[in-house]
Amino acid sequence: MKKFKYDINKYDPKLMMGIPAILFAVAAVIVLITFIITGMPVTPGIDFAGGTAVTLHTDDTKEEIEAYFAGYDLKSIEEGISGGYYLKFGPMTNEEMMEFNEYIIAGYPDAGIDQIGANFGATLQSQAMLALLFAFLGMAVVVFIAFRKILPAVTVVFAGIADITITAAAMNIFGIELSLATTAALLMLIGYSVDSNILLTTKVLKRQGKLEEKMEGAFHTGFIMTSTTFCAILAMFIVSLIANVPTLYSIAAVLLIGLVCDLIFTWGFNAGMLRIYCARRVGR
Repeated sequence: MKKFKYDINKYDPKLMMGIPAILFAVAAVIVLITFIITGMPVTPGIDFAGGTAVTLHTDDTKEEIEAYFAGYDLKSIEEGISGGYYLKFGPMTNEEMMEFNEYIIAGYPDAGIDQIGANFGATLQSQAMLALLFAFLGMAVVVFIAFRKILPAVTVVFAGIADITITAAAMNIFGIELSLATTAALLMLIGYSVDSNILLTTKVLKRQGKLEEKMEGAFHTGFIMTSTTFCAILAMFIVSLIANVPTLYSIAAVLLIGLVCDLIFTWGFNAGMLRIYCARRVGR
């Protein structure tokens, strides 16, 4: 089978950078709107907004459960395996929670109840934002130390920011809430993004040879790395759909979206920027 050839000369570098930049701009608007409405860049789940999670094992239908809890702020019902259901309710006061517990036990004695207060959720929000901030700061420091050239280093950092921003916008569009699990997935995406962009930048700036050959070599190595990871996560996504495991589904969905964004920005925006940068350096 003939190997796919990544010929950088076929594409206008400004167009390579322009399409991802437009995608980032649209995503930034979506994230900003969500932040104005909810106070966070992604719609927060129970972990951050506070609320009550109830696990039921019953033969009742989804409609019967909804009817039973019609008087409460039922956010969603997720079906699990072996006739299980996972219910999410909005935040409640202590008095409402005590009444709610009695009401559940009366109808479903074996129900599992977990409550996260609004104050605790707010604390988790700040901790999650700090984790993302420190991850980006750490990434920026490492990149600047590695290359010691402003423009390539800024491009790598921007690609990581854009990857997270577009993924966050996609989460809002597809209704994937921000939870502790999806926050971990976003942190993982920072690592994936930095890995692929540093691979490309290192091969282009620190190796000898023609730009086209260095780009092509970096592409084949990076594409194999990303596609292998993508296939593994896709398998996890399929399993989570079949077994109906919401946490795994959310993590896999976020990672799949992020890996696609990483391909776009690494081999579109970053590659285009490096081509312009190298051409100007050769000109000087």
